[in-house]
Amino acid sequence: MTGVSPTQRLLTGDDVAYLVRVSFGPHTRVRDAGPLAGGGYATVWWARLDDDRRVVLKLAPPAGTPLLRYERGLCAAEARYFRLVAERAPQVPVPPVLWHGTDPAYGEWLVTALLPGRSLSELARADVAVDDGPARYDLGVALAALHRVTGDRFGHDGDRAGGATWRVAFTAMLDALLADATDWHVRLPVTPDRLHTLVGRHADALDEVRRPALLHFDCWDGNVLAAPDAQGRLRLCGLVDGERFLFGDPLLDLVSPLLFRRVEDEPEHPLLRGYRDAADTPLVLDASARRRLGLYRLHLYLLMTVEMPSRGMTPSSHPQRHARLATLLDAELRALAA
Repeated sequence: MTGVSPTQRLLTGDDVAYLVRVSFGPHTRVRDAGPLAGGGYATVWWARLDDDRRVVLKLAPPAGTPLLRYERGLCAAEARYFRLVAERAPQVPVPPVLWHGTDPAYGEWLVTALLPGRSLSELARADVAVDDGPARYDLGVALAALHRVTGDRFGHDGDRAGGATWRVAFTAMLDALLADATDWHVRLPVTPDRLHTLVGRHADALDEVRRPALLHFDCWDGNVLAAPDAQGRLRLCGLVDGERFLFGDPLLDLVSPLLFRRVEDEPEHPLLRGYRDAADTPLVLDASARRRLGLYRLHLYLLMTVEMPSRGMTPSSHPQRHARLATLLDAELRALAA
């Protein structure tokens, strides 16, 4: 497989067979294997073992690869997330962790079970139209379950951006992106001073968040797996790629599932219906919530802009992505400043 970004590696079937033997023992063999597409960070392969188990092997970028600040240690973070969800929110379908460790030649990797189903993004590209509303309803129910888990602090775990309050943690997350933009020579449509002024203007809304809820953070359609049930309805069967998890405002988890849209403008969306039906507290999308959602979209669009060069993307190589993000960023900046 040819890596599609500088963080991904060139792997062969022999490499995968070796990593499987290290993970499960010298007598474990690979019957079949192949690369999984869709992500731009780790190198990911599926494999069918000689005992018929189907697994996913995710290999972290090589040591020394330039990464965004919040991406350091993501392989270990994903193992922690899946184990935490399995323990604290077992009704949420995440892949069981089968092995996590390192090797002198290959670095760090993670092996999980391969969950059934196809991603919502893959299903959307299929020729046959399908109603994904039930699966999105299930996603809302799953997010409500995740959000009942409470962390020890806000933000990312480990030595990444975090803090004792949500305002402090969210500001630290933005500051890390600004520092990454400087490192990678990414021109942004907002200066640090203007960004800090906007956060200060809406700090009272951020301070309303008092409990650090467990967030997946990356529930875009490519990370949501679904399959038909016995009645042919598409239902949720997996949430994957949990390495970017953090603790904070549950509203942050409502941004990526409706990527490039405004969730507050779609109150009857299946995701929100599922969330409302399962949440312990009412989901209120009032003026304060709308301000926070605007800040969270701003953060996500900044992240997607700043990460471009680390994935081998430039405004010239990906002009549509760059232009779309610039337009979305400008709209959120204007709305927050109004």
